[in-house]
Amino acid sequence: MKINFDFTGKTAIVTGAAHGFGRAISMALAEHGAHVWAVDIVADELDETDRLCEEMGGRCEARVVDITKPDAVNALVEEITRSSGQVDILVNNAGGVLGQVGRPLETVTPEQWNAIFAVNVSGAFYLSQAVAPGMKAAKSGRIVNISSGAGLTISLTGIQAYAASKAALISLTRQLGHELGAWGITVNCIAPGFVRSNANTERQWESYGADGQQALVDSIALKKLGTPEDIAHGVLFFASDYAGWITGQTIAIDGGK
Repeated sequence: MKINFDFTGKTAIVTGAAHGFGRAISMALAEHGAHVWAVDIVADELDETDRLCEEMGGRCEARVVDITKPDAVNALVEEITRSSGQVDILVNNAGGVLGQVGRPLETVTPEQWNAIFAVNVSGAFYLSQAVAPGMKAAKSGRIVNISSGAGLTISLTGIQAYAASKAALISLTRQLGHELGAWGITVNCIAPGFVRSNANTERQWESYGADGQQALVDSIALKKLGTPEDIAHGVLFFASDYAGWITGQTIAIDGGK
């Protein structure tokens, strides 16, 4: 059976859409018919995502929103609801290390710790909270969270808040999947392996040097790095009817570890 993803008539929010995974996910959903609302705080790169989606013949609206602010999140969902109706698909992709680097536990400040949790966990919670009433009323919906291999094991960069927040997102996925299932809403999660997808991962890759890069590739069963499109394909599956009886689950898309 050939899988045919068709999101015609569906409205999707993708956070962290300015580049990397978020851009690839936005483009994939738009290519398959969804009306995508691409969200980020990086305006110029977000405009490029919008342009690329439109070039593919897709529908995309770019919005600069700080997802760590509940009022801003609620205003966004209210605008989308007025303009497009119910949000059918939410992809909580925004997150990262916010430019931080690994440092000893005792030197991490509360501000550094809280900043990563705010975007990696709280933002996903606020958006899920905002779209839940509409999805409940429609008795359908798809929420896909983007965690990390660090949420299943450890952070390769040694950033405690990153590993802990990505693990928290996996736990939130299980909890919301259980809570929202009665309304036909599924909540699932993807834990990507290392992918060269943005400026941060490029710096990380370069820091390994030739020997470290080879060691990383050798640790992967398929002996190659993945791409942002590999992650986007997982989102397409979880957002589709083919995953209609799957919820609360996390799948590692990492080439095999």
